[in-house]
Amino acid sequence: MAWDIPFAELRSLLGERFLTTQAARAEHSRDESHFTPVLPDAVAWPESTAEVSAIVKICAAHGCPVVPWGVGSSLEGHVLAVKGGVTLNMNRMNRVLAVHAEDMDVVVQPGCTREALNTELRATGLFFPIDPGANASLGGMAATRASGTTAVRYGTMKDNILALEVVLADGRVIRTGSRAKKSSTGYDLTRLFIGSEGTLGIITELTLKLHGQPEAVSSAVVDFPDIGSAISAVITTIQAAIPMARIEFVDETAIRAFNAYEKTTYPERPHLFIEFHGSPSGVAEQAELAGEIMTAMGGSDFRHAATTEARNQLWKMRHNALFAAKSTKPGCIVLTTDVCVPISRLAEAVLETRADIDASPLTGPMVGHVGDGNFHCCLLLDPDDPRDKEAALDLAHRMAERALRLGGTVSGEHGVGMGKKKYLEEEHGAAWEVMGLIKQALDPQNLMNPGKLVKEG
Repeated sequence: MAWDIPFAELRSLLGERFLTTQAARAEHSRDESHFTPVLPDAVAWPESTAEVSAIVKICAAHGCPVVPWGVGSSLEGHVLAVKGGVTLNMNRMNRVLAVHAEDMDVVVQPGCTREALNTELRATGLFFPIDPGANASLGGMAATRASGTTAVRYGTMKDNILALEVVLADGRVIRTGSRAKKSSTGYDLTRLFIGSEGTLGIITELTLKLHGQPEAVSSAVVDFPDIGSAISAVITTIQAAIPMARIEFVDETAIRAFNAYEKTTYPERPHLFIEFHGSPSGVAEQAELAGEIMTAMGGSDFRHAATTEARNQLWKMRHNALFAAKSTKPGCIVLTTDVCVPISRLAEAVLETRADIDASPLTGPMVGHVGDGNFHCCLLLDPDDPRDKEAALDLAHRMAERALRLGGTVSGEHGVGMGKKKYLEEEHGAAWEVMGLIKQALDPQNLMNPGKLVKEG
């Protein structure tokens, strides 16, 4: 090891908020990915930007890596301390600092979760729409450029962040952007740090765009005779410029899991889960037009979730897809992967992937935010059978290569971490080398979440 953990200095700074116990390290040794757990050397809980800056300065002086941690819900090994060092748990920096309702923006600390923010905003008539499913921290969502079920209407994290405060690898604190809705001054450093996965600095404050809570919301479920019909219905609906708030694909394997886990009785066929936002008349018109298209494509009549409780139950079920899948094979582990392709190539990508899974020894429910060409597979593995892991990795590899062949990306929202790093040169070409140069310029000692995202050495 070319560095030492500055135990005494960090303990003097943080007291009981700096731990080296086996329990604390083990708690931060795994995320939701398939990678083998990796123990950090220590865990720190900062409570302010000043403390984050002080921690980073101490670690930089000793050449010690720093790995930021949100809630540990990442899926590609983003938060694993693969080079050792100090894990920075940001969940004590969880406050909503300022709500500017008249400007429709909010300032938050990175440990604030999306659900906590929306609870805080209830009385304002505003909400933050990005919904990746997990109750993730907003700092982690920014660092991975997260999106989710509502991206088809509201965009992703990159579309909903106005400004950031970031601690750089030498401890300097910078601000990127402002509360103004647009700017033409200088490089767009905000976008640089969104999706950087903690490799360039640590986000300590976010200024987010807010949206008005829709006057009316309508959700529905429709099933189809086959995957091709369901995906064709999505493509036609999007091309007809119907402003969908959510349009989620769920294949028959996932529906089977939902029925068993949630005690529902959906037909075991491919489904679309749909939501519309707007005025009462607008929502009614959108639903009617979408219904006509989907019926023409072979879909059943809409089964409406008429009440708030029914809608919440519908989307809770969709967000619990991973748990439903796991319940079908007790004791399994899950390799979850995603890709995103141009919507015109979506049917091809989904059908080829389904055929690959069906030809493999594994079970793999498929779900997707198909309104923007993004879909996911949950591959269920026997943890004691290395052949399952090999088969799952092969399927994930074939998905990634297929996405690139079809003009897409190896990850629409899970990010790169360690799991997708090997595809970055093929996807980005010489631009990946430029990412490495930016990393070297901002973090010459390679201390910020090393081993992730960028080419090193």
